Amino acid sequence: MKKLVFSLAILVLVSCGGKKEEEPFGKSKEVESVSVTEESVKDVNPLVEEGQKLFEGKGTCSACHQPENKVIGPSLKEISKIYTEKNGNIITFLKGEAEPIVDPSQFEVMKANFAITKNMTDEELASLEAYIKSF
Repeated sequence: MKKLVFSLAILVLVSCGGKKEEEPFGKSKEVESVSVTEESVKDVNPLVEEGQKLFEGKGTCSACHQPENKVIGPSLKEISKIYTEKNGNIITFLKGEAEPIVDPSQFEVMKANFAITKNMTDEELASLEAYIKSF
């Protein structure tokens, strides 16, 4: 999933790099440059968008996790980084079937939320994982 988003971002950057294109009759025109931001990449991926809705709504995750800063639990940026580095499976963790790898000292607090995440569908958990890994 992350490779797909990265490839899409590269494709957008390469194809919209502010180059001049030739019109059929030899006249040139400026091609508008497109800025690729974290938000615009998220908008392209409906899985990430759905994950954000779950994160902020049904999952109640935003009560303890923020994108950049540790609140009660670690930041999404930190979670994404560590799960990527350690090749961890966020879905397995959210199902309560894996040990914590980011901040084990907060595991007892997180266990209370397994009542919510264990009842999520596999599709919901996949979108939640996509949203977290988008950071």
